[in-house]
Amino acid sequence: MYKPLKGKVFIVGAGIGGVEFLTVRARDLICKAEVIISDALVDRQLLDLAPLNCDRIVAGKRGGQESVKQAEINQMLVEYCLQGKRVVRLKSGDPWIFGRSLPEISALQSANCEWEVIAGISSAIAAPMLAGIPLTEVESSSCFAVMTGHDLDRLPWQAIAQIPTLVILMGTNNLAGLLAKLQEGKSADTAIAIVRWCGRVDQQVWTGTLTDIQSKLPEGSRSPAVIIVGEVVKFREQLASTASIDLEKLPLQGKRILVTRAAGQASQFTDLLTSQGATAIEMPTLAIAPPSSWEMLDQAIAYLSTYDWLILTSANAVDSFFGRLREAGKDSRALYSLRVAVVGRKTAEVLANYGIVPDLVPTDFIADALVDAFIAQNHVLTDKKMLFPRVESGGREILVEQLQKYGAIVDAIAAYESGCPEAIDPDALSAIQNQSLDAIAFASSKTVKHFCQLLDRVAPRETWRSWIASVKIASIGPQTSKTCYELLGRVDCEALEYTLDGLAEAIAKSFL
Repeated sequence: MYKPLKGKVFIVGAGIGGVEFLTVRARDLICKAEVIISDALVDRQLLDLAPLNCDRIVAGKRGGQESVKQAEINQMLVEYCLQGKRVVRLKSGDPWIFGRSLPEISALQSANCEWEVIAGISSAIAAPMLAGIPLTEVESSSCFAVMTGHDLDRLPWQAIAQIPTLVILMGTNNLAGLLAKLQEGKSADTAIAIVRWCGRVDQQVWTGTLTDIQSKLPEGSRSPAVIIVGEVVKFREQLASTASIDLEKLPLQGKRILVTRAAGQASQFTDLLTSQGATAIEMPTLAIAPPSSWEMLDQAIAYLSTYDWLILTSANAVDSFFGRLREAGKDSRALYSLRVAVVGRKTAEVLANYGIVPDLVPTDFIADALVDAFIAQNHVLTDKKMLFPRVESGGREILVEQLQKYGAIVDAIAAYESGCPEAIDPDALSAIQNQSLDAIAFASSKTVKHFCQLLDRVAPRETWRSWIASVKIASIGPQTSKTCYELLGRVDCEALEYTLDGLAEAIAKSFL
């Protein structure tokens, strides 16, 4: 008997920022999601936790900016759920605190869809804590209230004036009117703090009184921000040094760096940069896809026992090879008769996920050093049969030629393809056009080539090169640097160790 698919919608609080501020339950749901519909303020790194085949939809919902209408979001949730999908509706902070969850739940209930709400860390609680401001204190704050600064005329200001501590969300765009309302019932010298981007390395905190706080603020937008009003703000001077993030010692503090990697694969490098204080802007320049045919790789897997070595030079090659191995009904045990050589620490880490420890890893982390590593360890290459799964469009030709020079029989077989994305990420393009970047990081020659291709679609090369004239060009190694010189005319810093860690370190040193 046919049993219809049963989907479920999880309304999940994304917290205040990165993965470290997610609940374990929220992280697990994102990792298993088939569809994610997220708000604009949700950290894009969280979307990278989802499976590669997960549909990611950014629905907006940020004040003053274009977004998907609430009725459309409701309909999407219902439709995906009725298709039997596991849907994560990802909301900044906590879903119950100004999260507009009730309209979505009502729509789901009307359609008999299953749903569940997962708590998140609200900025109403986190921002004061990270700024060194306790919300309650025996003498000065016996209670606090959380409110919105959107529609001031709907709030009971006489009652609000009696509450010792106020936490106001979404209030900076209406700050003058808000301060005027507060001064109707509170003393003009009441302490106030404004915390912008709480929990991020670029968190900012301004303090003052109801009368002078505006004069202490910079020009331009201050959102997203949390406003705290009350005597507890005065504790910040005592507590901030231990509560907030130490921004002074971060080598990339305030730097904006463009990360050019494959969609879904940039999070590790982004984390490296943000941990050093940078703001990372992701611009996918690689679109990973299956090869035009699996026939050659499937045939090689069928005769795996005839090979002496398996050579893997990228994480994509590892995942693609083991994916086809699984399709053939096999697992890592099928490699019992082979030795495995890998290039790069990241490749070895991905290989470890499949329970395999490589037999050979060149210390220089580049493919060109692999043959030297074979010779240094006295491995005989003559008549040794080697399976080399690689990108379909070719690559590592020097490696193949060197192995063949020493008598190896190399089957270089397409395992995946890395093409150029169809369009440039709009946030990345805006950062490039506005010349607000400090560095652009390239982790392979292809990322350089596709970066240029994407910008060639937007403007003449002379024009877009002027946009990045003062931006540092950072390369992961010699081959990537060669392509940078060919297409961009320069390299400003190159990693000494040809890894993502080495690239991050090189960028940091370039700003000393």
